[in-house]
Amino acid sequence: MKLTAILDIDGTLVDTNYQHALAWFRALRAYDCVLPLWEIHRHIGMGGDQLVPALAGEEFERRHGDDVRATEGDRYAELIGEVQPLPAARALLERLKEDGHALVLASSAKQEEVEHYLDLLDARELADDWTSSADVEATKPHPDLVRAALQRSARSSGAVMLGDSTFDCEAARRADVRALCVLTGGFSNEELRGAGAEAIFDSPRDLLGHIDETPFGVTASD
Repeated sequence: MKLTAILDIDGTLVDTNYQHALAWFRALRAYDCVLPLWEIHRHIGMGGDQLVPALAGEEFERRHGDDVRATEGDRYAELIGEVQPLPAARALLERLKEDGHALVLASSAKQEEVEHYLDLLDARELADDWTSSADVEATKPHPDLVRAALQRSARSSGAVMLGDSTFDCEAARRADVRALCVLTGGFSNEELRGAGAEAIFDSPRDLLGHIDETPFGVTASD
């Protein structure tokens, strides 16, 4: 049985979380909302529609939410050139593809950012499809992106999501999809397990080295 591999991008395949935290810090500060970077980092993995009210409150969201998101996009665009793929991220995609699994990259990033990551990973021909924040009304931890990814897969026999945050796990759980995680997002083993991760790996390279122990490896010969 071959699966649909639903793969988060930011923080899972490409090393973006700290650039995003800094971009959000600068965007929020531009509207007189100054928060510790560690607190912002704890929310990276949420889509911007969820992150702003979670950090700054509903009143701030009503007054400044769209402007802050636009400013964050500008500030992140100044940093995106520093972003690199995580070690063995593309090799992991190649292995999943070679084993016959469908690959859908499920990102809540902006469309232009997803396009950049696809080029960075040289993944356009590997991925069966991909999503962005433009494809859903609500981003993670809501399940919309995971459901959108499922709809874009030709597989009907099952799916497993790979992410790096508790928000990925929660979105997968709400969509009735199993979740694996890597530690590259900065969340602990305990937090990821508590959010529903079945197994946790240090990085894409670590997962690749243990892939036969995961649902992807178990089903690859079926």
